[in-house]
Amino acid sequence: MKKKVIYGLLIAFFIICSFKLVSILKNKEYYTKLLDEKTNIYVYGISAPRGRILDCNGKVLVDNIGIKTIYYNKIKGITKSKELEIAGLLANILSVDEATIDELKEYYLINNNDGKYLITDEEYKLFEERKITKEEIDIKKRARITEDMLNYSSKEKTQAHIYSLMNKGYIYSKKKIASNLTEEEYAKIIESKIPGITGELSWDRIYLYGDTLKNIFGRIGSITKETKEYYLTKDYELTDTVGISYLENVYEDYLRGKKAKYKVGSDYTLTLLEEEQKGNDLILSIDIDMQIKTEEILKDKLILAKKYGNTEYFKDSYALVSDPLTGSIKAISGIRLNDDNTFSDISLNNINKSYTIGSAVKGATIAVGYKYKLIEPGKYINDSCVKLLFVPQKCSFKKLGKVNDLTALSNSSNYYQYMIAIKLTGNTYTPNMKLNATKEHFKKYREMLSSFGLGVKTGIDLPNEQTGIMGKTIADDLLLNLSIGQYDTYTPIEVLQYINSVATGKRIKLSLMQEIKSEEETLLENKSEVLNNVDLDKESLDRIKEGMKLVLSEGTGKFYVPQGLNFAGKTGTSESFLDTNNDNIVDTATISSTFTGFYPADNPKFSIVVITPNVSHKNGKTDAFYFGASKITKELVTFLSNNY
Repeated sequence: MKKKVIYGLLIAFFIICSFKLVSILKNKEYYTKLLDEKTNIYVYGISAPRGRILDCNGKVLVDNIGIKTIYYNKIKGITKSKELEIAGLLANILSVDEATIDELKEYYLINNNDGKYLITDEEYKLFEERKITKEEIDIKKRARITEDMLNYSSKEKTQAHIYSLMNKGYIYSKKKIASNLTEEEYAKIIESKIPGITGELSWDRIYLYGDTLKNIFGRIGSITKETKEYYLTKDYELTDTVGISYLENVYEDYLRGKKAKYKVGSDYTLTLLEEEQKGNDLILSIDIDMQIKTEEILKDKLILAKKYGNTEYFKDSYALVSDPLTGSIKAISGIRLNDDNTFSDISLNNINKSYTIGSAVKGATIAVGYKYKLIEPGKYINDSCVKLLFVPQKCSFKKLGKVNDLTALSNSSNYYQYMIAIKLTGNTYTPNMKLNATKEHFKKYREMLSSFGLGVKTGIDLPNEQTGIMGKTIADDLLLNLSIGQYDTYTPIEVLQYINSVATGKRIKLSLMQEIKSEEETLLENKSEVLNNVDLDKESLDRIKEGMKLVLSEGTGKFYVPQGLNFAGKTGTSESFLDTNNDNIVDTATISSTFTGFYPADNPKFSIVVITPNVSHKNGKTDAFYFGASKITKELVTFLSNNY
C-alpha cells in the first residue's frame, strides 16, 4: 500500500512537470519577451553626424565627412583565441599602431594558458580561500611578465593592439578598430567577410575655408580620463567623439548627434528604439567674407613692413570687427608672420594675450575727470609738461597749445590727462611736487576703466579668456602712466568691448553665437546681454564721442579712415619692451600702435579694433605710424564702408 502511494505521487509529479514543460514551450514568446524586459540592456549605433557650423549668411564653415571605418561587434559565445585569430586576419590588412606594454602583456597571457605558471601554489591557495582577489592575482601575473617575454614581431604587436581594441569599452557596443582606410584596405576587409567585422561610415570634421578660424572652432576628440565621469552622466559612451576645445566644446550639448538606440534581446538580437539624429547647427555672427578680407589685409601689411627699416620685431597683427549694439563679433583675426615668411593663425591671442594700448584708452580715462568733477567741459588749458619729484619730465608727444576736453582727445594730450590724475589725488600741480598717490586713486581709475570693459572679462563664449595685467606697484608716476594707457595691459577683445561701451553707453556681453537651429526650429538665440551701464552720465559720454569724432576729422586719426565718413575713434601709440636674446632681461624698447573706433558715429553698425605690437623701434617712430594700425585701419574701413 505504501509503495502504491509513492508510485502514485511520482506519476503525479511527472504529469505536472510535463504540463509545465509543454506550457513553457507553447509560451516561448511570452517568456522571451519577459526575459527581454528583465534585462533592459541597450546599445547605441555608430556616431551620428555633428551639427554644422555656419556663418551669419548661411555659408557652411565646418561640415562632416564620412570616414571609412572598420568596427567589431562581439559574437555570442566567442572565445579569446578566436578573437585573436580575427585580430590576426585584420593585422595582415590594416596599418595601425602597435600594442602598448599592457596590451602585449594581455596578449602574452592569452597565448600562454592565462599565465598560470606565473602564480605559486601558495598564492592559488590564498585565492581559493578568498584571502586575495582575482584582481590581485592578475596584477601579480602582469608584474612577473618580463620584457624578454614580450619579444614579438611587428605583426604580432599589431595583432595584440587590434585585439585590445576589439575588447575596449562596453561588451555590447561596436568597437572602432580603424578609420581613414584606403580604398584597397576597405575592400579587402569587406571581401574577407571576417566574423564580427563590419565596414561603415563614421564622421569627421571638414573645414571648408582651410585654416581660417580653425583655432576658434576648436577640435573634436576622444573622451579623456579626466572627463570620463562627466560624459558618462550625460549618456555618452567612452568610445564617443566629443568637442574638446573652444566652440566645439562650448556648444557640445547642441552639436552632438544623437545615435540610434537599440535594445538587446535575450538572443542578442537588436531592436531599433530610436533612430539616428544629426546634431544641431551652430550659426555664428561671423561674416566669413569679412573675416577672410581682414586676414588678407593683416598679411599684406606685415609683408609690406618688412621692406623697410625698424620693423624686425613686428611679427603680429590683430583686427576685430563687431556690431556694437548687440556685441556680435563679425571678424576676429590674429596673424603672425614667421621667419620663413609663412603665416600662423594667432586669433586666440585676441582673448588671452594683452598689450599696452597707449592713448586709445583716453576715452575711458577722461571719464574719470567728468565723474569726479575734475575738469570743466569746454575750458581750455595750455598743454605743457609735468615734472614730479624724482620722476623724469612727462609731456605730450608734441606741444599742442591750448586744449580743452574735446581737443585733448582729438590731439591726444598727455598733459590734460596728467592734470586729471593730479587733481584726483587732491593736489594742485606745482613743479617737483610729490603726489602721494594711493591704492584708492588707482582703484578709482580702474573702476571707471572696468565700467567700459577694460581689465575685466568680456563674457565671450570661448573658454580660457584672460584679462589684461593690472600693475601692482603704487607710485606717483605710474598713476600718470595709467591715465594715458602706459601701465595696465588689455586683451584685444577687452578693447573691443570698451569701444562698444563708448558707442552705446552699455557694456554688452560679446558673443560668437548667433543662433542654434535644429532641422525644425531655432533652439537658442543670442540676445544682447547688458553686463552693466557705463558709470557716466549721458552728457559726459556724448562729449567723449564728440571728441572721438574730432580724432578722425582733424586730430591724430585723420589719415586713418577715408575722409567724409562719420567715424568716431581713438588712436594709440605705446612703448613696449622686449627680451630679444632670451636671457630674461628686457633689452629693447619698441613701439606699438592701436586704433579703435565705430561708425556711423551716431548710429553705429560696426566697431573695429586694430593692434600692431612692436611695429617699430623707439628710434624709428615714424615707421610705426606708416605700417601700423594706420594702414590696416584705412584699408579695413574702406572695405567695410564699401561693402556693408
